[in-house]
Amino acid sequence: MDYLYAPWRSEYFNSKKDTCVFCAISKGVNLHTNTKEDFLLSDTSNHVFYRDSKIFCVMNKFPYTPGHFLIIPHTHTHSPELLDLETWLRLQTFAQKGVALLKEFGASGINMGMNIERAGGAGIPEHLHLHLVPRYIGDTNFLTTIGDARAYGVNFDMIFKRIKALSEVYFAS
Repeated sequence: MDYLYAPWRSEYFNSKKDTCVFCAISKGVNLHTNTKEDFLLSDTSNHVFYRDSKIFCVMNKFPYTPGHFLIIPHTHTHSPELLDLETWLRLQTFAQKGVALLKEFGASGINMGMNIERAGGAGIPEHLHLHLVPRYIGDTNFLTTIGDARAYGVNFDMIFKRIKALSEVYFAS
């Protein structure tokens, strides 16, 4: 049996999970200082690029590819059937807009999905979230597979700024 390792995700697996990280972000807690702040400050620090009364969008802290982001309902629930229909439709509407945003960002393809419950592969099973993962020709190569590393040609903060700017166009209601 072969084993593939992803050491860039070790910080995620080793992090303390006393409270729901998504609920903290939803409430405006700066994850770096663990203090409640004005949403503008905490959203910038937490890489939230969109929020409304039903959902928020945040860059994945441990992205599979540059531009990987999450759409998350403010409602703390672990499964889609527990969401009210209005929130579910809002989530799906922004998933559709997010695909267009990522294509403008430069994605050659996109993976979109939810891992529901721990058995379904959810890393944070207590709070439902939808992944939008941009894919690029050649983004899975030997370096990722056997080199215990990923190579990004751009800075994470620069990606956040570009995605945020695109969200102001694609997520405008």
